[in-house]
Amino acid sequence: MSKKRRTFSPEFKAQVGLEALKGVEPVHVIAARHKVHPVQVSQWKKEVSERLPEVFGQKADRDATEAILREKELFEEIGRLKMELEWLKKKVGPLGE
Repeated sequence: MSKKRRTFSPEFKAQVGLEALKGVEPVHVIAARHKVHPVQVSQWKKEVSERLPEVFGQKADRDATEAILREKELFEEIGRLKMELEWLKKKVGPLGE
């Protein structure tokens, strides 16, 4: 019977990768403690170090996206209010004169 491949959660990979990135212990010690191969720990460490800048860039992207969505909502509301104002002017126009 063949061994079934183990799958690891992204949280676990990040935790192990960060431990390796800190450099407090050697990779082989971290690998033994978590029962994974040292090469796997090195790969996760590399991936964490490559993707770390994205974490800080995402906030700016998210803020820009939220600002664009908010602006769109406000323009829609302005358009709706203008239409309502014109409609009210039409209805009240003959009475107000």
